[in-house]
Amino acid sequence: MNIDEFAESILLNLPYVPNDQQVQLIAALARFCSPLMPSDGVFLLNGYAGTGKTSVTGALVRALRDARIPVVLLAPTGRAAKVFSRFAGIPATTIHRRIYRADGSGLGFGTTEVADNNISGGVFIVDEASMIGESSGGDARGSLLEDLIQYVYSGDGCRMILLGDVAQLPPVGCTESPAMNVARLKESGLRVTHAVMTEVVRQGAGSGILYNATWLRRAMRRDPLPVPQIRLKGFSDIAALPGEELQDQIERSYADAGIDDTIVITRSNKRAMMFNAAIRASILGREEELCVGERLLVVKNNYLWSAKAKGLDFIANGDMAVVNRVNGTESKYGLRFADVSITMPDREVDLDCKICLDALNSEAPALSAEKASQLLEGALNDPDRFTPQTPMAYRLKASRSNPYLNALQVKYAYAVTCHKSQGGQWSDVYVDMGYIPPEAQGMDFYRWLYTSITRSTGRLYLINPDIKLI
Repeated sequence: MNIDEFAESILLNLPYVPNDQQVQLIAALARFCSPLMPSDGVFLLNGYAGTGKTSVTGALVRALRDARIPVVLLAPTGRAAKVFSRFAGIPATTIHRRIYRADGSGLGFGTTEVADNNISGGVFIVDEASMIGESSGGDARGSLLEDLIQYVYSGDGCRMILLGDVAQLPPVGCTESPAMNVARLKESGLRVTHAVMTEVVRQGAGSGILYNATWLRRAMRRDPLPVPQIRLKGFSDIAALPGEELQDQIERSYADAGIDDTIVITRSNKRAMMFNAAIRASILGREEELCVGERLLVVKNNYLWSAKAKGLDFIANGDMAVVNRVNGTESKYGLRFADVSITMPDREVDLDCKICLDALNSEAPALSAEKASQLLEGALNDPDRFTPQTPMAYRLKASRSNPYLNALQVKYAYAVTCHKSQGGQWSDVYVDMGYIPPEAQGMDFYRWLYTSITRSTGRLYLINPDIKLI
């Protein structure tokens, strides 16, 4: 199959007549995927919300499979992988699970190595690439982006397509996304083909979510930044919601869309903690700290408990979990723990594990630094495991399997920060828009708001919006 025939195959797999920008993109993708092109290339596709990036990617995947070209789908988190798999039509996995070979040790002590890529002539497509940072996510390794590049291009004739949206929030600690930066990719010795999708497809013309996402993205290119605004008039999928109506509306969303397809997105871990407490008490009527059916969000990578689950290499920061059973609680090293049975719906696995209850209501992103230090000190000086003469090197090695030190760190998952929501999609999304001072309404706020509103696939509710509404 030549390049023109492959481009035609992509077009035939598209469920609608493409616009001119999409036709040009399809031609460029067909050239890039051709075995005749150099294999040290990377295709960087920056696709804004509503431009058809999802549909074109799905058509590309089907065309690659029709041409018997190996295709591998990756995403930074389990939830993002599940979303990617749904629209592409084939399974997707997390980047970590695919590229790393773990030694099975616990948090803080684990080491991972980049696995061997045994695929020949494959196309690796990575969704939500704007979430990929230079950090590997708290593990002992360095750059996740560099490790991904090493893995993919160690395969014979393999190449990679990075899908992302530079209008979204960059990874924590970054001013921009390194994986969406042409210069950064060239530094790794790659030939970069760069395409940007900006034209919103006709199917999204009546969507207030897409209209406002497009306005925000265009406003980000203006200097100076205009005063942020949201248009409500004429749209049925977006609404302003006074605080006194929030409880009733969330109850309706839980009844109609379902609790798994409803989320509150807020600006800080402290505010997320407050929203979670209010939802659990006033809407779900939960008095116990942890209940059957509890929705939890993993906030730190964990390698210990996944060893008991087939096909699960590690439990990732950002994974969702649902409590099936609480088997008991206890205190150790001055902290509190629970033994639970959980389901991880985005990974489709069940497992038993120990969780750290102190992280549930922490205002920090995970267990506070003080508590984490207390936990480590307690584990390393545990009189039931070590004597005063036990060498520290042995204590460190033995602590790799300590179930308390490696307890899963989780938070309630009814309200999350915007960073934690990235890669996910929900039908009903509630965005916390309470008092935002004018001096805080800069580029970071634009990216935060753009990322938050584009998480919704159905209805968007702005809680107490404190910006201009038209």
